[in-house]
Amino acid sequence: MRTSLTRRDFLERAALTSAVLACARPAAAADTMFVSLNGAVTRGVSGADKARLAAKIGFGGVDWDFGPAKTAGVDATKALFAELKIKPTIANLPMARPLPFGGEQPAFDQALTQLADDAAFCAAIGCQKMMVVLPATSPVPKEEFRKTVRDRLAGISQVLQKSNVRLGVEFLGVQQFRMARAGGPPPTPFIWNLPETIALAKDSGPNIGTILDVWHWHHSGSTIGDILAAGKDRIVHVHVSDAKAQPPEDVRDNQRVMPGEGVINLVGFFQALKKIGYDGGVSPEPLGRVPQEMSPEEGAKLALDTTMTVMKKAGVV
Repeated sequence: MRTSLTRRDFLERAALTSAVLACARPAAAADTMFVSLNGAVTRGVSGADKARLAAKIGFGGVDWDFGPAKTAGVDATKALFAELKIKPTIANLPMARPLPFGGEQPAFDQALTQLADDAAFCAAIGCQKMMVVLPATSPVPKEEFRKTVRDRLAGISQVLQKSNVRLGVEFLGVQQFRMARAGGPPPTPFIWNLPETIALAKDSGPNIGTILDVWHWHHSGSTIGDILAAGKDRIVHVHVSDAKAQPPEDVRDNQRVMPGEGVINLVGFFQALKKIGYDGGVSPEPLGRVPQEMSPEEGAKLALDTTMTVMKKAGVV
């Protein structure tokens, strides 16, 4: 089954949706969800160029790149976002691997000192959100690793709170990440669904929550009820894509499709977010979906159009 669009397909789809979405695109009001540009659809475009592309296409915000922005400085970065009239939605936690959940404790403690400065920079440019990906497997017994992760997150929480910054941890729900590698022993599953991620967040700090990626939410078997139980305060940011019907063991993380092209209950997903009062960014992240021949601008526009179409159908914009 074909899961990618040619340029002709793209232009035809754009023509059909542009009129419907024209009035909905500036969806960055303070009290509603808005669409934020993610690097998954802008191959080769990053930093300030990605922010400019987001504004050009009509996104309400951008998942911004911390390194280039920090190099440019507070004044230049604030001026850029003010000029473009988009939000600096979220950035990756600026800690080098294997941190924050691996590595020795002294290295982590030293990284916290730098994080205080980075969090202050984040707040100064108008962003209150960072994110990090949670390992789906554990190198030691699960409860032992959970204590380590909880302690590390608690340390990060204390630092980020001083700058009023929240951290979202993204769980990986696809079975692929919990499968044994060829010839290797079966791994120890860690935290890979929404309820356990929320429980970890609550144990770690008031400003710790989750990155609710609908792809991982769907493949982990998490539910609408889990979103309602999590509540607004623990949903830091949202990633959106869609999935084809496949056996769980065959699903690979780079097989995503655009919102509305698959079987995920996106209408129910967005309506649950609306019910809890979520009013943050929604980033299209259809890994593997944008064909090589499609330009970053075309990929960004397709992602925005398909996301807005689903959000409009759900009645959230």
